[in-house]
Amino acid sequence: MSHRSAARLIAAALLGIGTLCPARAASLPPALAPLEFLLGDWEGGGGGTPGQSQGGTSFAPSLQDRVIIRTNFAVTAATGTTPASRHDDLMIVYADERGAVRADYYDNEGHVIRYTVTAPRPGRAVFTSAAAAGVPQYRLTYDAGPSGLVSGTFAIAPPDKPGAFTPYLTWEMKRTPPKTAGRP
Repeated sequence: MSHRSAARLIAAALLGIGTLCPARAASLPPALAPLEFLLGDWEGGGGGTPGQSQGGTSFAPSLQDRVIIRTNFAVTAATGTTPASRHDDLMIVYADERGAVRADYYDNEGHVIRYTVTAPRPGRAVFTSAAAAGVPQYRLTYDAGPSGLVSGTFAIAPPDKPGAFTPYLTWEMKRTPPKTAGRP
């Protein structure tokens, strides 16, 4: 048997072994790794300008772990002046072609927000929209706490004062058991 034939046989055997072994799960791109603390299903509540709310959030890898999809809902109870309401939103977090982390947010009220995402320290993620003339600027912050809770703040800066953020909503959320056995 020639060296070339032996090499082909070894390569074929290795390829065959590879097909018998389960594929190793892909991991998040390095740029998204600091956001791993958010992965999972969460429930919680909080309040702010719209009133007291309860809800749930899920952060899950998708597209073969190339992005993180956040789905979220909040139910706000009726008050003496406002009816009960439900808010639903979707956010896609990804690393752009330069490795910068971005997020695109969409909700049932028609809002679309484009965020730049930073993780200034472990257990902290800050989503900040760009300042633009005539529109508010938004900042969404998640902080992991020592007891496994994650606190969140959604803040808004007025159109004429970029960077002058004022909290609009604050909440705490705790991890819940997964709702499904896995993803396809």
